[in-house]
Amino acid sequence: MATQYEITGASAKGIAASVERGVVEGALAPGTALPPVRRLAERLGVSPGTVATAYKELRRRGIVVTQGRGGTVVAPTPAVASRRPPPVPEGVRDLAGGHPDPAFLPAVLPTARLSPGVRSHRAQPRLAGLEELTRAWYERDGVPAEHLTFAHGALDCVARLLSVELRPGDAVAMEDPGYHHLLDLVPALGLRSVPVAVDDEGIRPDALRAALRAGARALICSPRGQNPYGGWFSAGRRDALLGVLGEAGGEVLVIEDDHAADVAGVPLYSLTGGGSGGADGVGRAGGAGGVADGPARWAQVRTVSKHLGTDLRWGALACDRTTLARHDGRMLLTSGWVSHVLQETVARLMTDPETQALVAAARSAYARRREALLAALSARGIAAHGASGMNVWVPVRDEAAVVNGLRTRGWWVAAGARFRLAAGRGCG
Repeated sequence: MATQYEITGASAKGIAASVERGVVEGALAPGTALPPVRRLAERLGVSPGTVATAYKELRRRGIVVTQGRGGTVVAPTPAVASRRPPPVPEGVRDLAGGHPDPAFLPAVLPTARLSPGVRSHRAQPRLAGLEELTRAWYERDGVPAEHLTFAHGALDCVARLLSVELRPGDAVAMEDPGYHHLLDLVPALGLRSVPVAVDDEGIRPDALRAALRAGARALICSPRGQNPYGGWFSAGRRDALLGVLGEAGGEVLVIEDDHAADVAGVPLYSLTGGGSGGADGVGRAGGAGGVADGPARWAQVRTVSKHLGTDLRWGALACDRTTLARHDGRMLLTSGWVSHVLQETVARLMTDPETQALVAAARSAYARRREALLAALSARGIAAHGASGMNVWVPVRDEAAVVNGLRTRGWWVAAGARFRLAAGRGCG
């Protein structure tokens, strides 16, 4: 129970604001238990229903969670608190950030022209040249690209998709372990996360079936380069997952996060019904391997952060017609468009031979490094996972002990707590 912070308020709104203030100020740390409803109601002189309403609002906004008999506690990553990772200590080698190697990024960005005069960016939000390049980028891997648009990165895009499709309290099927920012984003939007276990081939069909039966209205998954487990869909796994989605009757929005498309080092087997790329992971467009159609409602998000530069906050979205209309309708009312200067920079990098040579070198180097790390761990009797992309997941019994122990030896790794919902402990 919270003893260092006194919750106040005479209404549900006031009580919720008091708890939120305590979280923001750090007085109510993640995992801190809040007083039971009746006890707090008696102390504040309000009805139990008033406190229950306040706690419900805090849960809806991702600030607290309910743990059964454990009561209501501050969420591990509350939506109002900073979730930035701790700074990397000096003198250690950072393996936790998941950032691309600067040696494989362009050192100088090509000059982009400023927009001449005043023109209606809202009327023409996408540069035709980049739209054509993006369509080819998707079609290279067999992903349908008739309907596409741009966004300010993957999280921006996913947040907009969820906000226009779902309502507070709706459930989203999430990879477990999964990308921690996505795990944080869902409760911050007032949605419920339903964990879906993963293995080396990505999300497991049985776990997805259970999540859909639990009422999940959307699925967020990575077809390759899964963060942090490194899994990727095989053709067989893709087909099995499409079968499970078919059982749901087409009512589920499937969002694929293919953030490592150009450096994952493996083919793409997409739930969109797209075909597989070549073994180098860059792709030659192909059929769907016997699966005629993907889900009726789908979206695949791609970014350039992992292979062109982390500061290039640009993302692409290929999707069905309805999803496109809803996404762009909301974007028109908010940010409106993605900077044309940024778009032109991305387009020039996509067509620059030297940059593309760097991307090819990065793809090969990341695969060699990942495989070397897995082999070194295996030689020491340590099981680990990392079939694609830039991540390796190592199951452990005590995350803190492993993180601290490796730090003393000059290595900085991430504790798995930020990446887990119900999955076992690990480090990445």
